[in-house]
Amino acid sequence: MEIGKNIKRLRKMHGLTQEELAKQLDVSRAAVTQWETGWSSPRMGMIEKLSAFFNVSKSELIDDPNPLFPDGAMPVVPSSATVPLLTLGRVHAGAMTDEEEVAHRVEVPASVCENHPRAFALEVEGDCMDRVIPEGSHVLVDPDREPGNGSIAVVETESYSAVMRRWYRGSSTLMLTADSHAEQEDMVFGPEDGPVRVVGTVVWWQAPREME
Repeated sequence: MEIGKNIKRLRKMHGLTQEELAKQLDVSRAAVTQWETGWSSPRMGMIEKLSAFFNVSKSELIDDPNPLFPDGAMPVVPSSATVPLLTLGRVHAGAMTDEEEVAHRVEVPASVCENHPRAFALEVEGDCMDRVIPEGSHVLVDPDREPGNGSIAVVETESYSAVMRRWYRGSSTLMLTADSHAEQEDMVFGPEDGPVRVVGTVVWWQAPREME
């Protein structure tokens, strides 16, 4: 099984230490160390949490015949293997306010850009997704990928600017849920609430300190 190697590569790709990942998952640092070294494997509930956290499928996380990130490709990415994308604006993961323009660039791995050619970068503002993506991070949003239940989506409504939440669609309602250390109110939309426009699905993110 490649799960230990995949966890380590994903953690480093997102710029997290073992302690920081452990905090996000509410486990001990020792548990993360044991997963990555192969001394133990996470249980299925934690595998589901890890796949949601890193926005990958469970099969990719557990054992991919074509490794998620081939040895040597991640996490150290030489400058020639990145693409500078202009950050188009801020997406709100908290109280919703008017969108603001942001005028700086974020380096995105070229392999990610190749798989998501129309994706664009946004800066995260607010804390309602901070269990997964801290405030100040940069996310890459693919407008061509439809969100599935549990995906992190960026959406717009008639009343609000862009907001980033987990997407759960039922037979007649849409629920956008927070994934936060603090208590947050879910957003629920029914047929009477008007259309919700999908801006795109988050496919990659970068921790804020990586921008310094």
